[in-house]
Parts: sequence; structure tokens; C-alpha cells
Amino acid sequence: MADFDVAAARSKFPALQEDQVFLDNAGGSQTLGTVIEAISDYLIKSNVQFGGGYRTSQLSSSRYNAGVEAGAKFLNARKDEIAFASSATQIFRNLSLTFQFNSGDELILSSIDHEANIAAWKDLASRQRLVIRWWRPQPNTTNPILTPESLKPLLSPKTRLVACTHASNVLGTIHDIAAITAIVHSTVPGALVCVDGVAYAPHRPVDVKQLGVDFYVLSWYKVYGPHVAMLYGSRRAQEGGRMRSLGHFFNPSETLGDKVGLGSTNYELVASLPAITAYLTPPTWSSILSHESLLQTTLLTHLLSHPTRFTIFGTPDPDPLRRLPTISFGVAGWDSRELVEEIEREAPRYGVRWGAFYSYGLVREEVGLGGLGLGEGGVVRVSLVHYNTLDEVNGFIEALEDVIAKKT
Repeated sequence: MADFDVAAARSKFPALQEDQVFLDNAGGSQTLGTVIEAISDYLIKSNVQFGGGYRTSQLSSSRYNAGVEAGAKFLNARKDEIAFASSATQIFRNLSLTFQFNSGDELILSSIDHEANIAAWKDLASRQRLVIRWWRPQPNTTNPILTPESLKPLLSPKTRLVACTHASNVLGTIHDIAAITAIVHSTVPGALVCVDGVAYAPHRPVDVKQLGVDFYVLSWYKVYGPHVAMLYGSRRAQEGGRMRSLGHFFNPSETLGDKVGLGSTNYELVASLPAITAYLTPPTWSSILSHESLLQTTLLTHLLSHPTRFTIFGTPDPDPLRRLPTISFGVAGWDSRELVEEIEREAPRYGVRWGAFYSYGLVREEVGLGGLGLGEGGVVRVSLVHYNTLDEVNGFIEALEDVIAKKT
């Protein structure tokens, strides 16, 4: 495999011409220049309601439809299995509103998920008097992992939905979603599996058919694009009367977009998606895997070389098949917020973050209940993507060590 041309990749992102080193990519990646151009061009040349017969409206329809097709292709889905919303939080909430279960039915929720894939289902359980069964990983570990084996005892004939994450936005550890989905569907054939793929999708290609999931969510602003979220919902999940439409009574209700997408989607943002899929070709994905492996190995190797100083949260194994370059850690003698704020003062080029990142159950839950048991400061999170350079990672390590040394 040829070496990854990181300079060529960086040239495609206008923001990377600035002096800032972006190490908070799990909170939102930088945007491709071609995406920016596509949004601008849509607003200049086709910013009308689509569906009309006149030329500009036809152009608007064509561009929007191309965006839907690109989004579907990105997940190996059909157009009628795709819907859009302003955020993952919004689309999970919309999805939950389509279901009508029976009192006493059971939902299995992962305790280490982002709140977006928890709050919507807790609200549904409260309104419909459903039973929540918490899927907690093994306790007393810095690497909580969701496994099919830990899920199986929770499944019952009353299970209606299992919600979990493909990879935690804090831990970076990759879960075996295909195996998890297989055990759910084989044990309770009617149960649905809803996966939060927001933290995973910027780093690896996703094939929802291979994973076997019923629902999958991603946010394009973390995949080098605009602020719009996308939901996949299989035809299996949509059929059989399990989902009602949230749309106006006089509108169609056949596709997932009909059921879940309320009102007008942000046309110009959806129309920009072909620019992302044109960039993320199979050769590019292969190069991303290789380069990100180098980046995460470099940072993890440094952290592991000082085991009494650093605590890694998530798997310490740099194998790119086991983890993503979203790396969280704690530093002995430091509150995470205090450390990050000191880095911001001493080395402001390096943009890193502290906190729980909407995964409050994971970060702050008691250790005995499968959480990390951390305080208000949470973790230090360095979230890398393929346009980061080895020099940036080494520069951050140097800045980190300089700050730590001043306190000792």
C-alpha cells in the first residue's frame, strides 16, 4: 500500500490552512471544500422548492435526489430507507415517536451510549409504560465493552428494541455490531436493533446490510460535511405496522423519509452529500485506515509508556480493527478540565477537550455499575482523523508533557 498523502488530503479542507491543530474531531470534523462549494452553488442556482415543473425547481429536485442517493449508497441502503434531520438527537427522537408498543414490553439500552440514543427511548418507555433493561458492560474496568454474551441474558420474548453504539464517542472501542444484531434477531426475531454510528462513520465504511441492523444513525458534520444527520431504517423495520408516519395526513407515508422527516429537509445540505461520497472512495478509505492506525499507535504508545501517569479509557490496543483514533485518558494528579485549560494557555494551537461528551452514564456512573466513576472534569479526549499529521500528534505529546512537567 502506498503511503498516505496527508498533504494532498489536507489541501481539500480550507480550514486546515489556518494555524489551529484540530484534535477535537469527534465533536465535529472540518468540512471539505467541495462540500462548501456545493452548498453555495445550490443556494445561488437552485434555491427553490423542488417538485415544480419549471427549470430551476427541476434542478433543485435533481440535486436533492442526488444527495439522498449518495447518502443511501454511503450505507449500502435504498433511497426509501433513508431520512434526514437537523441532528442525531433529533432523529432518534423522531424515530421513537413512530412506535407504539404495549405496556410491559421491554427496551434494552446501553449504559455507555451517548445520551441521544438513550433519552429518546427513556421518554418512550415513560409514556408507554415500557420496561427498560440496562445493558451494562463488565464493572471495574477502564475499557467497558458491549458484547453479545453480556446482552444475551437480557433478551426475552418481550424485547422490542435494543439500542447501542457502534463505537463510543469517549472510548473509541469498536463493538461487533454484526454479532450483536445476529444474536438479537435469532433470539427474538421481531426485535429491532438501533445503532448510533455517529462516532464510527467518519473512520470506516459502513454496510448496514452486512451489519444486519434495523436502524443506523450518523451525523454528516462529523464525516467532513454539513450539519445534517441521517437515519437508515430497513424495509423490514418499516413494514408490519410497527412504525406510524409523523407526516401530515395528506402526505405519502411509504418511505422512511415520509415517516420520520418532518417538514422540509435542509435542501442545500443534503444536496452537498455527493461531494463527500466522491471523496471517500474505497482507495481513500484504505488509506484512512492505514494513516489513522499510525496516528493512534503513536499517541497510545506514549501513554502506555508511562502507566503510572496516564490512564487510558477504552482499549489500549492500537489495532485499527479494534479501536478508532478517539482516545480518552486521565492524568494522575490532574483534573481533566484543569489540564486541558492549561494546555489551552500554554499551547493554544492544540484544540483538545475535556468532559463527558454527552455520555454521562459512561463517564460518571459508579464503577461498580459499569461506568468510569469520574468527576465533573471527566476525561481528556484527543480525537484524530485522517487529515491530522504525525507532526501534530508528536507536537501535542510534547505540549502535554511540558504542561505536566510544570506541576511536578
